This record gives sequence, C-alpha cells and structure tokens, in this order.
Amino acid sequence: MPKALPNFARLDPREIIATAERLASRIGDRFPGSGLSKVAATLVELAGNTESEALLLDKPNMPIRVAVGAVLVAGAACLVAVAMRIASDGVEGGGAVSLVQGIDSTMNIAILVGLGVVTLTQLESRWKRRRALASLHMLRSLAHVIDMHQLTKDPGATLASPAPRALPSPHQLPPAQLTRYLDYCSEMLSLLGKLAALYAQSHPDSAIAQTVNEIEMLATNLARKIWQKIAIVTQSGATVH
Repeated sequence: MPKALPNFARLDPREIIATAERLASRIGDRFPGSGLSKVAATLVELAGNTESEALLLDKPNMPIRVAVGAVLVAGAACLVAVAMRIASDGVEGGGAVSLVQGIDSTMNIAILVGLGVVTLTQLESRWKRRRALASLHMLRSLAHVIDMHQLTKDPGATLASPAPRALPSPHQLPPAQLTRYLDYCSEMLSLLGKLAALYAQSHPDSAIAQTVNEIEMLATNLARKIWQKIAIVTQSGATVH
C-alpha cells in the first residue's frame, strides 16, 4: 500500500484560500466595482466551500461505518450461534448432519455479510462522489464565466488607432490595464485548477479524478488563449504598470 504524502507535498486549502483572497484584493484595488472583482469574490467563496467539502470527503461517513460494524457484529453473532449448535448436536449424536447444515449456514451468512459490507461501502463512495461532482460542476461553470470576461477584451481594438469621432468601447482598456486584466483572469483560472485538485486529493475516485483532469485541461486551454492576447499587447511595445 503506498504511503501517504507528507504535508509539504499536499495542497493546503488554507494557502489556496489566502492566495484567492489576495488576488481578489488586488483586482478590487485595480478594477473597483467591476464584474471581474465580483467574480474574484465568488472565487474566494468557492475556495472556502472547497476547503470544508474536501475535509468532509477526507473523513469517513460515520453513520455508514457504524452500519458496516453492525453488519459485521451481527454476522459474527450468527456464526457463533451456528458453531454452538454444531457442537451441541455433536454431543447429542447428530454430528454429521449438523456439520453439513452448519457449513451451509456459515457460507450463507458469510455471503450475506460480505454483500452487506460491500453495499454499504459503495454507498459511502457514491455519496462522496455525487457531492464532489456537484461542487466540481460549480468550478467548471466559474471557469466559463471567467472566460466570458476576457472574451470581450480585444487587444487588436485596444492597440488600433481610434477612428475619428469614434466613441470608446466600454470593454476597451489601455494596454497596461488590459494586460493586467487578462493576467488576473489567468491567475483565477490557475486557482480554479488547484481547487479542483483538492477533491481528487481528498477522495481517490476514478470519476472525480477524471472530472478534475477535465477542469484542469479546460483552465489550461482558456489560460492559453489569454496569454496569446497578452503576448500581442506585449509585442506591441506597451508598457505594463
């Protein structure tokens, strides 16, 4: 069985929350009252929820574990009763028949106990999987919201010479501000990937791991588009402050 990772090699949800809070503060200072600052605040809220969810998934579900224990105790009691009956029948002279019946009863009890334990264990796993996937869906949705915010930021329109008497676009920012805005979007997407990874770290499950990989790939692909825009602004010679 592989050893558990030491604490320094595991994602710390408190550090991720602190990073999200610092990012939200920076966005609020640079773009006060903007939609992006509201998205950053939502990210901080989701980070806090992710911490509590990850801790919950990492802990055993005690009602289900108690039920598993009860099934095992009941099975053990039945086996003891069968053994005592076999011993009693052996003393009275019906040992052979009683032994065959006892073996059959023991097998039936073992099968029932095994099925009960497996069913309850799978129930706990399904409960955790359903809860994690619901939270991961929220992270995926927020990634698309972040992408919508950067989608309207066109570096070509920002760098082009304004047409005479043209009205400024509400989505148009100066080059330095545009670069900072896009960089903030990229940072939020990176944090989303780390929040998703907390679920895979807390509960090893194939469905959760697959969803986490999909969210990380989504965040990476969206960030790649953002950095292409940043590269366009940077290559134009605009200064970032």
